Amino acid sequence: MPRDYYEVLGVARDADEATIKKAFRRLARELHPDVSNEPEAEARFREVTEAYEVLASSETRALYDRYGHAGLRSGGFQPTHFDFGGLGDIFSAFFGDDLFAAGTRRRGADVGATVEIDLAQAARGVTVGVPFEVTVACATCGGDGVEPGTTPVRCLRCEGTGRLQHVSRGVLGQFVRTQACPQCAGRGVIIEHPCHTCAGAGLVVDSRAREVQVPAGIHDGQRIRLSGEGHAGEAGGRAGDVYVRVRVKPDPRFVREGNDIYSQVDVTIVEAAIGGNRTVETLDGPVELELEPGTQPGDVRVLRGKGMPVLQGFGRGDHRVLVNVTVPRRLSDDQRRLLLEFEAASDADTYRHDESFFEKLRSAFR
Repeated sequence: MPRDYYEVLGVARDADEATIKKAFRRLARELHPDVSNEPEAEARFREVTEAYEVLASSETRALYDRYGHAGLRSGGFQPTHFDFGGLGDIFSAFFGDDLFAAGTRRRGADVGATVEIDLAQAARGVTVGVPFEVTVACATCGGDGVEPGTTPVRCLRCEGTGRLQHVSRGVLGQFVRTQACPQCAGRGVIIEHPCHTCAGAGLVVDSRAREVQVPAGIHDGQRIRLSGEGHAGEAGGRAGDVYVRVRVKPDPRFVREGNDIYSQVDVTIVEAAIGGNRTVETLDGPVELELEPGTQPGDVRVLRGKGMPVLQGFGRGDHRVLVNVTVPRRLSDDQRRLLLEFEAASDADTYRHDESFFEKLRSAFR
């Protein structure tokens, strides 16, 4: 059973974003395999990284706070897998800044996209095309930003390392601070003849489209990750991811609550009294619903297994049909006479209650 993410980072459940980020930075510096000699450092580092991924996002944090680890799994969350190429790479992936040596590979930024499907498609699953724009390595210069046929010049300020070190001494000893070289922006070289296609950036914008398999049972607002399909990384860093948000359009026929579907069927007082069959719409098409004699307003008929599929699980929810008995608003003289004759012929047993109103209400919520 995975440990509680707040416990992993050592923060309170009401901790703000700055506190969570500070805790992650501290633990990452201590546990990264390049720094720590502890036998379980790599496993603990992955655990800390996964905890930060969840708690740093308001969406995944809210899902985790409400449903725990099971809610994250059903929501499609998967932790990022790092190759431990450098601690600077990992911090750049989360914070977009260079905390360590400049010139290291930087992971590309993530891209967001949105697709819209209807409830029936969400019930059976569907493959949809997702268009988006990303930055990719320039084909003209191969991503180095240099005009073909020319050569960049070595940066004299950093001597080609792409970074500058500042050493200071204090009462606690010697401190070394490393930063990106401002002269060459951490590249180690000066580009005198930038590529005419990308203007020396090494990246260009490309329009792409990918087919995404939306799983059956997905909920409105959940995201699907396309790993490595985002913006290209810098200096050979891996590309970011594309996060596809799925919007499920409301269906005027149904209301969804979790994996259950609710709908309403209108019947006349005669149909409710003597019973009969009515056709109701479900996600699988029309179904014959049998009404027993004496059906009451507010009765709920349950169609087992006719609801939404369980996301990444087994089985389906139920379809609950609320019976609404319609009362006539306009009566002819003959109709009024017949109703009065019926009322005169009725006794206490005619309207005998088998279930109270509050019992029906509890049954409907169940």
